[in-house]
Amino acid sequence: MKTKPILTLEDVKIIAAAAEAEALRNGWAVTIAVVDDGGHLLWLQRLDGAPPISSQIGPGKARTAALGRRESKAYEDVINGGRVSFLSAPSLEAMLEGGVPVVVDGHVIGAVGVSGVKSNEDAQVAKAGIAALVGTP
Repeated sequence: MKTKPILTLEDVKIIAAAAEAEALRNGWAVTIAVVDDGGHLLWLQRLDGAPPISSQIGPGKARTAALGRRESKAYEDVINGGRVSFLSAPSLEAMLEGGVPVVVDGHVIGAVGVSGVKSNEDAQVAKAGIAALVGTP
């Protein structure tokens, strides 16, 4: 039987606090979502002023990154490259930059999805959260 690390509630709080700090440092009103490796929501935090739709998009980006085992930007790039049929991929939503997997010892143990500002800024916030737990994502 194989074993792998999992996200604990304390881990999720560390990620969320660091992501929030990054967003606040930059004056960005975002929603921060953390999911487990199956894409199940563990944390949702909508900062004051974040657009209401961001509370739907952030978790979608996180689920996409967790289930796909890669940054959600990879799917955006595929679609922008002309493979629009990829939009029909089952269980993947919010295929936009801003979803980043949490990788520990080569295992994807969850993901962070952020929405509310430019996609590259969303990804910056997500990566700052992950870095607080595991170092460079």
